[in-house]
Amino acid sequence: MSRRGDQVVITNRKARHDYFVLETYECGVMLKGPEVKSIRNGRANLQDAYARVEDGEVWMYGMHVSPYEFSRGELDPVRKRKLLLHGREIAEIARATEEKGVTLVPLRVYFKDGRCKVELAIARGKARYDKRQAIAARDAKRDTERDLKEMGRGR
Repeated sequence: MSRRGDQVVITNRKARHDYFVLETYECGVMLKGPEVKSIRNGRANLQDAYARVEDGEVWMYGMHVSPYEFSRGELDPVRKRKLLLHGREIAEIARATEEKGVTLVPLRVYFKDGRCKVELAIARGKARYDKRQAIAARDAKRDTERDLKEMGRGR
């Protein structure tokens, strides 16, 4: 995100907790004008969002975009939105999601060179014990970093 004008607007923090991310894709998203302004203001939510391949196109469901307060027309806040990918990428995604337990999860929404982009992940769901192992590993890493920091202060 080093280029000028790039900014992450929305992240799906729960996704990395609930899924193993296997592969990610950057894709455009078809939005209406007021939706772009709402997303720029950070008034969107990826909590229950997912994507699906239908008839050679990728659609995102469940992304809630709050209505822009100054817009005239009303748009459905949770309408399905088309994701823009190359045909080769769509074929790869379709092949990967045919496997049982694999799904498409949006990880974040950001702006790149003024255009709204979605980072889409091919992900496999974590079991409860996998989540506990991840939490235990994160806690152990935090403890060792804390101990090393305290040892550095003791000098």
